[in-house]
Amino acid sequence: MQSFDSDGVTIAYQDLAPTAEGSGDPILLIHGFASSHAVNWVNTQWTKTLTHDGRRVVLFDNRGHGRSEKLYDPALYHSDLMAEDARRLLDHLGIERADVMGYSMGARISAHLALAHPQRVRSLLLGGLGIHLVQGVGLPLGIADAMEAPSLADLTDPMQRMFRAFAENTGSDLKALAACIRGTRQTLSEADVARIAMPTLISVGTRDEVSGSGPELAALIPGAEFFPIEGRDHNLAVGDRSHKQAVVSFLGRRP
Repeated sequence: MQSFDSDGVTIAYQDLAPTAEGSGDPILLIHGFASSHAVNWVNTQWTKTLTHDGRRVVLFDNRGHGRSEKLYDPALYHSDLMAEDARRLLDHLGIERADVMGYSMGARISAHLALAHPQRVRSLLLGGLGIHLVQGVGLPLGIADAMEAPSLADLTDPMQRMFRAFAENTGSDLKALAACIRGTRQTLSEADVARIAMPTLISVGTRDEVSGSGPELAALIPGAEFFPIEGRDHNLAVGDRSHKQAVVSFLGRRP
């Protein structure tokens, strides 16, 4: 694991070379809330799938997550700031243009990156995020409260318990995650997402109760494709085999 300075914040990352013949095109992976590059992309075999497809895979831990620097001011988790971490990583590695795939919070960050720096994003892949990109402001604030609860046993709400248990299982800094939830509450308008001009794939599990409708979001983005991840909820959809196949197919077809 390497690291670089993103405007004063230390960000940990990996840069993986292709393991098979292919285009060598870079793809940047942005993980979700309370996750990390390892949990979201390595453990689920995404890095193996994409490097075996002949792609250069760049992945990192978002600020407040994994091995990156922990921050405790919600203002430091604005979605635009987190998108700039991704842009600066591309700069650091000398990558002018990359496919960008995010999951859940990472998809929200990816959308902000695509709008702020469209020339840097060859294609956009939004997993685990549907119409809540427009109609929601991320996870409920109650998730922040769940991170600050004395223990998992003190929680009764199913969603609070799910995210607290996940955060504990990933060894996350609960105080940093609470700040992250409170800071990443920016919405995009329908007009904003209508300006997304690069090829876009939206993938949401058919049992996902967190993301909002994938087809509704796809309808707002010119030319966007939607892929339903059959029988999967928000947590299980990310590593689903059909999800990987859909992404590899999409990347093979996009200009």
